[in-house]
Amino acid sequence: SRPILDMSYSRHFLDFQGSSIPSSMKKLVVTKLSQNFREAVTLQQDSPVPLPGDGDLLVRNRFVGINASDINYSAGRYDASLKPPFDIGFEGVGDVVALGLSASADYTVGQAVAYVKAGSFAEYTVVPARQAVPLPSLKPEFLTLMVSGATAYLSLKELGDLSEGKKVLVTAAAGGTGQFAVQLAKKAKCHVIGTCSSDEKGGFLKSIGCDRTINYKTENIESVLRKDYPEGVDVVYESVGGKMFDLALDALAIKGRLIVIGFIAGYQNPTGLQPIKAELLPAKLLKKSASVRGFFLNHYLSDYKMALQHLLKMYERGDLVCEVDFGDLSPEGKFTGLESVFRAVDYMYMGKNIGKIVVELPHSVNSKL
Repeated sequence: SRPILDMSYSRHFLDFQGSSIPSSMKKLVVTKLSQNFREAVTLQQDSPVPLPGDGDLLVRNRFVGINASDINYSAGRYDASLKPPFDIGFEGVGDVVALGLSASADYTVGQAVAYVKAGSFAEYTVVPARQAVPLPSLKPEFLTLMVSGATAYLSLKELGDLSEGKKVLVTAAAGGTGQFAVQLAKKAKCHVIGTCSSDEKGGFLKSIGCDRTINYKTENIESVLRKDYPEGVDVVYESVGGKMFDLALDALAIKGRLIVIGFIAGYQNPTGLQPIKAELLPAKLLKKSASVRGFFLNHYLSDYKMALQHLLKMYERGDLVCEVDFGDLSPEGKFTGLESVFRAVDYMYMGKNIGKIVVELPHSVNSKL
């Protein structure tokens, strides 16, 4: 039986028989608003480890996910009221090392969980129990589903109107979220076209079912689409922006749908945007009875748990590839420790990753768990 520690100055919580939860930890903090991640973010060495409240879990992070929008967050683009310093990182997988009394009704110390919550770039994060997702084990593959997989699943389900035989174009198809858009469109019996930047990525895309890959370093996307798909494509899953958005718009078929899930090409700019030929947009949409729809995961949270459970079951059945990129092939090797988050963000913006970029946080040697 685990003791209930009466921390009368604070609150009741359960921990692991005097487990060696340290009093301080490392975490990444935005100390200056900038789209340059290295300028914006500071590694703090001795931040206090937070205490869980009554309905909370204290999670020792084992794997944290890198997202293109980490630099939008560090630039203050999501919440203008947020002033530095503030915590960063959107998602994590780890084990529960302490928990509040109410939270102990559903969770136990040592349990593996995943979560989506700001502040994952830290050794420990307090997560409300109702927001946590229990996992069968501590595997980095589960992390790929939290933001990337759920984004692909919900956007295509809600906005894609996929059906057998439809042509689906996925931009940045070998990336963290593109890999899922490709697979889910294939499962809907669509013909899938994926853009990528290397033959190695093209090989990966073919291995997960992509019917036609376009390496934009060696092929002209516009020419390929015009020649091979003269009647256009029915759905575009678009995350690049700028010129790619214009190409995708021009490639739409009659009644085509363009789903915008991001525009990474512009995130490193001071405005976060790259110019598009927007003045032609009304005429182009009208001419084809086409539509452009935006998708932001936070607006679909009511369906989030359902989506995640569906994806977890698919992965456990072996029906879904969850490709993880730990940066093993990056110049300085695997992304290990919070210090390597900076390298991992750079790696993403160099377009090197195949699958979801994940950073591993090694366990401390004095841990009893």
